[in-house]
Amino acid sequence: MKKYSVIIAVVLALVLATAAAAQDRLSVYVSFEEPLARIVFEEFEKDTGIKVDWIRLSTGEALARIDAEKNNPQASVWYGGVGLNHIDAKNKGLTEPYESPNAKAIPDQFKDPDHYWTGIYAGALGFVSNLDRLEELGAEPPKSWKDLLDPKFRDEIQMANPGSSGTAYNVIATLVQIWGEDEAFAYLKELDKNIQQYTRSGGAPFRAASIGEITIGINYSHDIVKLIADGYPVTLTFPEEGTGYEVASISLIKGGPNPELARTLVDWALSERAAQIFADWYLTPFVKANLQPGAIAIQELNVIDQDDIWAAQEKDRLTERWNNEIYR
Repeated sequence: MKKYSVIIAVVLALVLATAAAAQDRLSVYVSFEEPLARIVFEEFEKDTGIKVDWIRLSTGEALARIDAEKNNPQASVWYGGVGLNHIDAKNKGLTEPYESPNAKAIPDQFKDPDHYWTGIYAGALGFVSNLDRLEELGAEPPKSWKDLLDPKFRDEIQMANPGSSGTAYNVIATLVQIWGEDEAFAYLKELDKNIQQYTRSGGAPFRAASIGEITIGINYSHDIVKLIADGYPVTLTFPEEGTGYEVASISLIKGGPNPELARTLVDWALSERAAQIFADWYLTPFVKANLQPGAIAIQELNVIDQDDIWAAQEKDRLTERWNNEIYR
C-alpha cells in the first residue's frame, strides 16, 4: 500500500509540475516574418520570463485557424497580420477587447475604438524588381499599376493568393477603392496573364524577386527596403495611381488560455522596447522608435484614403469573386 501511495504522489507531482509549466507559457499565432518573430519572442522572454510557443501563419491562414478553433481556442494572441483581417476577426466574434495602458501612444485611426485590435506598425504596398532580370528584359521598374500589364512581364510577376494572404487581399481592396469594382477586376484579369504564381504567403514574392526567380513581386515596402539594405540586387517603386497599406495589428483571441499572460504580451508589444525591435527591421512602428535609414512612413507616400472597415466587410465576397473569375 505504501508503494502505491508513493507512485500516486509522484504522478500527482508530475501532473502539477506540468500544469505549472503550462501556466508560464503562452501560445501565439504570428503573422510577420519568421526571423523577426524569433527575435521578438526571445526578447519578450528575456524581459518577462514568459515562454512563448508560436506558429508563423499568413494573415489569411491565421484567421482561418482561429475561426476553426473558436469552440476550443488553442492560442491566446494573434500578433501581426494585416489590420483589416483583425477587423474581420472582431466582426466574426473571434477576438475579445483589451485596452492596454500602452495603447494611448497609438493614434486613434490605427486602433479599434472598442479595443479589439491595436495597430503596431504601418507598411505601404509597393513593387520589388530584380535589377538583373529587368536588364535582361530591357525593361524599366514599374511605376504604376498599369505598368505591370506590359507584355514584357509575361510570367515574370508574383503576388500572393488573397484567400490565404492579407497582403494580396489588400491589393484587391486597394484597386477596388481606386477604380471601382468592375474596372479593378477587369485589370486583375489582364494582370493574371503576367502572373507566374499566386503564392500562399504574402512574403514569398519578395523572396523570389531577391534571388532572381522572378522579375517583380507585389509586397509591402518595408520588406523591400530591408532587401536593399542587405545588398540584394532589387529596387523599390510605388504605383503613381496611389497605393494601399497595412496596419499590422495585435488582438486577443476570445477564450484563449492564460489571458493574463496574453495581456502582458499585448502591453509589451505596444512598448518602446518592442517598437525599437521592429524599427531595426526597417518597419515604421506607431510607438516612438529610432527608424533605420531608408525606412518609409506611409505619410511620405501617395496612399489612398483607405477604408479598412469596408474592406473587412467585403473581404469574403471580393475574395470569392477573385476565385471565381480569375484564379479558377
